[in-house]
Amino acid sequence: MNMFNLTKVEGGVCAPAGFKANGLNCGLNPVKEKNDLGVIFSEEECQTAAVYTQNKVKGAPIIVTKENLKKSNNISQAVIVNSKNANTCNADGEEKAQMMCKLIADELNIPKERVIVASTGVIGQILPIDPIKDHVAELAKGISEKGNIEAAHAIMTTDTVKKEYAVKFELDGKVCTIGGMAKGSGMIHPNMATTLNFVTTDVDIDASLLQEALNKIVKITYNCLSVDGDTSTNDMLCVMANGLAKNKTISQKGSDYDIFCDALYDVLMNLTKMLAKDGEGASKMIECTCNGAQTLDIAIKVAKSVVSSSLFKCAIFGEDANWGRILCAIGYTDAEFEIDKVDVSIKSKVGEILVCKNGSGVEFSEEKAKTILEEDEIYVIVDLKQGNEQAKAWGCDLTYDYVKINGDYRS
Repeated sequence: MNMFNLTKVEGGVCAPAGFKANGLNCGLNPVKEKNDLGVIFSEEECQTAAVYTQNKVKGAPIIVTKENLKKSNNISQAVIVNSKNANTCNADGEEKAQMMCKLIADELNIPKERVIVASTGVIGQILPIDPIKDHVAELAKGISEKGNIEAAHAIMTTDTVKKEYAVKFELDGKVCTIGGMAKGSGMIHPNMATTLNFVTTDVDIDASLLQEALNKIVKITYNCLSVDGDTSTNDMLCVMANGLAKNKTISQKGSDYDIFCDALYDVLMNLTKMLAKDGEGASKMIECTCNGAQTLDIAIKVAKSVVSSSLFKCAIFGEDANWGRILCAIGYTDAEFEIDKVDVSIKSKVGEILVCKNGSGVEFSEEKAKTILEEDEIYVIVDLKQGNEQAKAWGCDLTYDYVKINGDYRS
């Protein structure tokens, strides 16, 4: 992507004009200091685009959100989201999700079809609706332009840090903003979306182009992320655009559309990296760049194959420059290319080292490699030398703590 004068700003989903948020503990999470219910709200109606999990098992909130956006012609104004319980595989799941929509819609005085509903947490446990019902008025009353932090905390499950990112840029002489928040630490191997992710913008853009932009950017950001190879049942990513920046409506592709896509890429790419770095039990973030591919799809497949390799992830945890595991992962990629042309390097902020050239090992300093791998952000560069396309993928190491967390997840 070509970056156009993007400036990082604070505020997350509340950074764009006209968006407010809040979060609180309603009792789903017994730890009172941890938020478990959140809301995002725009007084102005928003053109909305969304992508969802491709898992055959889908959480009830996804089904209800799809129905709502269909009924409202892709117009939304609010998001209500809970953590601790995924509201998935329950006979009354859709009824509970619809109730959540109505509860917050009544408080905000908007049609319930303009509500996006999402849940995250344990699968297969009935969602208690009373705690939500008892606290939704308080949730709505506390909505503010500085409520992004409380909302970001409300969607955390095994996350260890909140994840927010926002940028400002210019369109048609107007200052525009895109902001987002994300959750996700485990069960992350996306297909169309990953985890729960909410993006807001004050850009005025046609809904169909917004959806096209989201599909395009998801392919090279969120869909290039893998923590553990599991695609969640509740994955959702939505973008709400309320038009309050007052730019000329983006109704066709051109320079303004390109700038918007670059800004959206910057937000989603940085959130993707945050998700990778905070993978369950992770001690290191891994970024793989595949250069020299004949097609974008080949570059994506190769990069993602590397960051998805359990053996390579273990090697990174052990700070072992076992480059053969990288080449192995490249070799079983479902794509056509000549393996005997491939070069591989490993680097971090302290240096870079070539470990494979033309598909074969080269001599390198194990001591220098160890020093490189001691850092918490590791970069793998794969050069296929067979074309001009490039892609990146993100993941994390596989540690003892990942097994501990997931062996005791329901408690």
